[in-house]
Amino acid sequence: MLFRAAAVLLLSASLLEATPLALSHGEVLTYRVGWGLFINAGEITIAARQDDAPPTPQLRVTTTTATRGFLRGFFPFDATGESWFRLSDGRILGSSEQSLSKKKQTRQSLAFDYVRGKATYVNAVRPEKNAELDLPAGDPMDLITSLVQTRTWDLKPGEKQDALVVFDDDFYELTIYADGYEEVRTPLGKFRALRLTPRMEKTEPKGMFKRGSEVHVWISQDGRRLPVKFQVDFKFGAGVATLVDHQIIPAIESTAPAAPAVSATSTAGATATEPRS
Repeated sequence: MLFRAAAVLLLSASLLEATPLALSHGEVLTYRVGWGLFINAGEITIAARQDDAPPTPQLRVTTTTATRGFLRGFFPFDATGESWFRLSDGRILGSSEQSLSKKKQTRQSLAFDYVRGKATYVNAVRPEKNAELDLPAGDPMDLITSLVQTRTWDLKPGEKQDALVVFDDDFYELTIYADGYEEVRTPLGKFRALRLTPRMEKTEPKGMFKRGSEVHVWISQDGRRLPVKFQVDFKFGAGVATLVDHQIIPAIESTAPAAPAVSATSTAGATATEPRS
């Protein structure tokens, strides 16, 4: 579906190299999604929380997507995705996604084992697609988190950096180019932002890149380096996600004893756990 593609795309390091995570505990980014004449077609919220429960302290990033307003009347769509990252080195341990529309339902997950160089893909709706995947070199991230992650980079116009992106049961080896500075207006104000564009050059283009679509993200050049806008260009229109709210919600201290962690899957060297409620 077009809205799903726009919303999701709007989702090499050694074992010992730490990757700084782009989101901090309590940080929440909210985007208004526009599609053509529908300026309020949907909403995307990205929220991060730190989970210190043993055996592996993690940062858990939850992305929720939903259609809104008039568009929801004939195209209801809701999706929730979660990725969890090991705090010690920033590597993704696992991810899950579920979505529901009038005609389609998805429910799938990935667990990563860097020692074996494998990722286990489980599709609860279409179990015939379950597979053990080979991990390409690099540090994979889900689509939206990978775009947000660019706020930690220090690219200048004309420079580029590689990124490994996972979408469903496939990996995309992208090269992200810094195009130049532009002015971006949002409900939060006016920003001087660097426009970044991912391209698929190292391998044969596939998916939306094979069909000629483009993705852009704008990173503000102030101290916060906010991803203030995402855009997905198709041959017949564009989906635009504009930042409308940014918060860092402080942690609330609790005197109650911590509940024991529930680990569903363990792998040598990199423990992948199911989301803890």
